[in-house]
Amino acid sequence: MEPRFGSKNEKPWSKERPSLCQTQHKFSRMMSDDNQDTFKSVSRKPGLQIWTINNMQMVPVPAQGFGNFFEGDCYIVLFMSKGSVQSADIHYWIGNSSSQDEQGAAAIFLTQLDEHLGGGPVQYREVQGNESPRFRSYFKNGLIYKKGGVASGFHHVDTNVYNVLRLLHVKGRKHVTASEVEVSWSSFNNGDIFLLDMGKAIVQWNGPQSNRREKLKAVLLAQDIRDRERGGRAQIGVVEGGDEKDSPELMKVLMAVLGQRAGPLKEALPDDRPDQVQNTSVRLYHVFENSGNLVVQEVATQPLTQDLLHSSDCYILDQRGSSVMVWKGKQASKEERKEALNRAMGYIKAKNYPSSTSVKVMTEGGESAMFKHMFKSWSDRGQTQGLGSAYSMGKIAKVEQVKFDVMELHARPELAAQQRMVDDGSGDVKVWRIEDLELAEVNPSTYGQFYGGDCYLVLYTYQISNHQQYILYMWQGRHATKDEITASAYQAVDVDNKYNGAPVQVRVVMGKEPRHFLAIFKGKLVIFEGGTGRPGVANPEGGARLFQVRGTNEMNTKATEVPSRASSLNTNDVFLLKTDHICFLWYGKGCSGDERVMGRAMSDVLSKQDKQVVMEGQEPAEFWVNLGGKAPYANDKRLQKDEPPHSPRLFECSNQIGKFRMTEVDDFAQSDLDEEDVMLLDTWEEIFLWVGNSANQYETKESWNSAQDYLRTHPAGRDPDTPVLFVKQGFEPPTFTGWFNAWDPHKWSGGNSYEEMKKQLSDPASLSQITVDLNNTNLNKSADGGGYGAPGGPASSPPAYRIHGGDLSPRPSTPSSPSTQRNSASVTLSPSSPSTGGSAIFLAPELLVNKTPDELPAAVDPELREDYLSDKDFENLLGTTRADFKRLPKWRQSDMKKKAGLF
Repeated sequence: MEPRFGSKNEKPWSKERPSLCQTQHKFSRMMSDDNQDTFKSVSRKPGLQIWTINNMQMVPVPAQGFGNFFEGDCYIVLFMSKGSVQSADIHYWIGNSSSQDEQGAAAIFLTQLDEHLGGGPVQYREVQGNESPRFRSYFKNGLIYKKGGVASGFHHVDTNVYNVLRLLHVKGRKHVTASEVEVSWSSFNNGDIFLLDMGKAIVQWNGPQSNRREKLKAVLLAQDIRDRERGGRAQIGVVEGGDEKDSPELMKVLMAVLGQRAGPLKEALPDDRPDQVQNTSVRLYHVFENSGNLVVQEVATQPLTQDLLHSSDCYILDQRGSSVMVWKGKQASKEERKEALNRAMGYIKAKNYPSSTSVKVMTEGGESAMFKHMFKSWSDRGQTQGLGSAYSMGKIAKVEQVKFDVMELHARPELAAQQRMVDDGSGDVKVWRIEDLELAEVNPSTYGQFYGGDCYLVLYTYQISNHQQYILYMWQGRHATKDEITASAYQAVDVDNKYNGAPVQVRVVMGKEPRHFLAIFKGKLVIFEGGTGRPGVANPEGGARLFQVRGTNEMNTKATEVPSRASSLNTNDVFLLKTDHICFLWYGKGCSGDERVMGRAMSDVLSKQDKQVVMEGQEPAEFWVNLGGKAPYANDKRLQKDEPPHSPRLFECSNQIGKFRMTEVDDFAQSDLDEEDVMLLDTWEEIFLWVGNSANQYETKESWNSAQDYLRTHPAGRDPDTPVLFVKQGFEPPTFTGWFNAWDPHKWSGGNSYEEMKKQLSDPASLSQITVDLNNTNLNKSADGGGYGAPGGPASSPPAYRIHGGDLSPRPSTPSSPSTQRNSASVTLSPSSPSTGGSAIFLAPELLVNKTPDELPAAVDPELREDYLSDKDFENLLGTTRADFKRLPKWRQSDMKKKAGLF
């Protein structure tokens, strides 16, 4: 049991509050009518809107700057979704170098924007480097972390500005991030990818140990920078770090800017901790105030049920620190709802969780898909039964099917996905049974009869647009031997190979048959508890046998053998009691006329003997005798509940870094299916394993195990026998493609691979142009002749990087070769000062401190020599960050510069 935080334990909470309260007080004093007008201009149209916090105000970020985040700033990100019911997500992003004031102001703006939008949006707290999958999904080409901040004079993006020089360190396969690092070979390593951005030229250097997917993502990022920030007029070249000799022209560019390499590069850096797919330890806490003290009281552990949440209260759901979610009841007090985020931060501090812990705040009725997945069942208020609805498979349950047209399923794959039906079951069927570990064809006259002591393969063939499609079901009996179950898997591989890998493979556990499997057998599917269907093998009769019949038509009906006792009965269903001389049809009071018709049809399949109809409550004595006497059974119709559809979730399964891991992809699309990976799609009723053409065998093998682990460890207590479907790239059925918007069946046949994209980028004309631009000294001269400006930044920006190989001192340098000397001229210090154009160079402190103007390097402005210091040297000499220094009055800045020897 977690400790109960009461009055004696309130200290961790109160520590968090003073700074936020002080910030709120300061912020309130600074708020003006302009701030209030900010919310009036918030658009409710679908799409993305971003603001940065500048001088305690929300300042809009232009669309071409989306994806660029200054490390010294905080941001508010609003995403309005499309659809019949519009939903909103609000994120506040915290840069690693942002101030407490900015963080506090962002949190307050987040709360106020939430109130402005009616309190419905889900709120997220995002920390640089630990962003949620939802946040990253908005920026498909990746996130770029930029040094400095708006308060230091930087702008996000100025389109068509070319006097840029920066080095981007690119990491990630699915969630890409690019961080600005020192422009030096010392920043490189053998495992990652680096983009040298020189304005009109971008050179991508691929570490020898990077993989194809990472290279492709980096190319897409370089193209995004070119198109969005340079108006499409920058040239891009690619260097393979393991074969640099194949790109001599580009290596000249790199050497000109970075200088000669002094030694071997650093080894590959390990990837960041992978996203946690799920944490089996889930605890729900009630958060409330008692006599002015904040109390956190544990309510329950997993699996959680929705009725634990009361509208008048607020709760914290803790996934053992991997994420903290706050739920606000609609009837909770305004103060409680307003304080939800502060309480989450206080809770994280009290539990000693990392400050980067994911935090989500949501209001009753606006819960995220991930939050709902934490509960055993979830039903949205006012929810109506639609095409994707189904009844739960509990003790008292039934499956209902909405009638549909097979052509509509093919025309509308989203309907096929919701129905879990590729067609109406009218295709061709072939059934084999595992006998002596080999395949034996089953007599078609007995199709639909499955025995618990056997394993079967069922091959289903159907057509879409005159193309044959296949589904291979592997039905495993509960009492089959391990050898037979293993043999069924091996034989499935053989059948799959005969059809060139086209079949979708579906593992079916006895009693958990998917909807389409039922439709194949046209209302004649019978599941026998034990025994075998092998010819010549007699099954022991053992007296009366009881079968439960569920279904309303030929598409959704099956009979399942259950124990022959009265407690097996269910008031909502039809049962068949088969004895030596008669077959009773027992109709429960809750069953419909359609169910009775299907029960009668099923009785003809099971028995050729006389039939006797028995109505619930009017059973003859012989009926009870055959069941061993009367006994209580489930007879409460109220237990028949709808199981609402859950939002699907997509995960990437990969061992590219040498260790198998799963990473969630939010707001997924077809483009997120990586050809080198195995992807897991969870639609709740079914699990799909999608295998890319380039996925390795280890990933494919582990994916089966991971699907089982995923179900077994799911916080909602999922059924471990949920059907798992194995789908290969290029052979996706409509029940899979329907979960993706605008599925393109020709995507992989006509799309460009990394090699093709690289070939297009690296044509001779492009390489020649890059070299010409370099020789013409365009690296640090803008179109108007000014000096360097930070990427998208104004002329007053502080310089960004230290460069090796340029002329950094008052004395002429001694280049190693004429070629180097010629190219070095393009990266020497600009004669203009930072105040009029900026410099791209950081100088060593000893070149600037206690020097007369004559002793300074050429073109250094004596009045602004602090601008030529790196951030680290700046803080060491002046004792404060550059951003905080800029906020000080001029007299204070001058005094600090005198003491540091910079005046």
